[in-house]
This record gives sequence, structure tokens and C-alpha cells, in this order.
Amino acid sequence: MNWYEKNILPKLIHWACSQKNIERQRNAIVPLAQGRVLEVGIGSGLNLPFFDYSKVECLWGLEPSQQLIGTAQKKAAQVPIDVRFLGVPGEDIPLDSNSMDTVLLTYTLCSILDAKKALSEMRRVLKPGGMLLFCEHGKAPDETVRFWQDRINPVWKKAAGGCNLNRPISTLITEAGFEIKFLKQEYNSSVKIVGYTYRGVAVID
Repeated sequence: MNWYEKNILPKLIHWACSQKNIERQRNAIVPLAQGRVLEVGIGSGLNLPFFDYSKVECLWGLEPSQQLIGTAQKKAAQVPIDVRFLGVPGEDIPLDSNSMDTVLLTYTLCSILDAKKALSEMRRVLKPGGMLLFCEHGKAPDETVRFWQDRINPVWKKAAGGCNLNRPISTLITEAGFEIKFLKQEYNSSVKIVGYTYRGVAVID
């Protein structure tokens, strides 16, 4: 990890993911989480204020960045639920199969190195009848926007900690064996290359 990745990138990620338009998306999906919850990519803990604490038994927060975990731990100390941190990437989740009621995924799938493997792991740990709640930015429907997403992505990815602008989020989820029960797709920002949002609920097909 270089100096930029250790000292600057976590602060940039926290700032970018704290914007009001993204907070509105979090508020629309996070309160649906219930039971034993795994948040893949808990980051700096930006979702913590949006949980319905009365519905959550325990929250596992998976995050490979120790810098971001440090910030999240301070926030977790202020909420009335048990939060346990897992400092590993999403491709190898150290939890038992069929052990989670909810998996929560917000603005994370874009930067996981092997998204397909990570989604397979999320499917493995979910109980039958469990939910995958997701809110992600990704591939836009408009040809002109997609052109610029594809063109800019290599440089963007290097500067933004592995974040991809052009992943087909709903396709990745269904190809991993989930059935999407609800899906809303929209531009959530005037900067369209980063603002096309997929928000929804999926179950095991």
C-alpha cells in the first residue's frame, strides 16, 4: 500500500460517499436489513445511522481497509447494536454457510477485485429466504454515457482505489444465482458517468 492509498484515498472515499444524494439512497435501502446482517464493505460506517436497530440482531462489517475500519469502530461504539468487524476482502467471507438473514451491499461492488466470486460468497452465507440488499453505481443505459465510462475507467480505477464505473450491477447479481425482487435504476447525480444507480432487493433463486 503506497502513501496515497494509506493517507489520502480513505478520506476521499469517505467524502465522496457522504454526499446528500448518496445518503438518500442509503436511507431507502439500509432500514430493510433485519436479523443477522453482513455488510460487505462497511467502509467508514456511513450506513450505521440508517439501520432500524429494532430489527437487527447483530451486524458483521466486512472491510479490508484498516484505516476505514478505525473510523467505523468509533461510530459503531455509538449505536445500540452489536457490530463485529471482519478485516478481509469480500471474496473470502469467514462466516458459516446459511448463517446470515441479510447481506447489505452499498457502493462496494464497483471496487471488489473479483465481483463474481464475492457475490458467490454472499450467496453462500445467506440463509434460505434471506435478502441481498444492494445500492450500487454502475453501467449506464445511455450509449454516450457508456462510451465515456469505458474510456475513463482505466484511469479512474487507478485513482479511485479500484472503483469501476461500468460494471453491469443487476446482471452480475442475477448471474450469481440471485433473483431480483425489486429494482430501481436511475441517475442519482448530474455527473452521469458516476451517477447511474442500481438499488434493489434480491433473494436466492
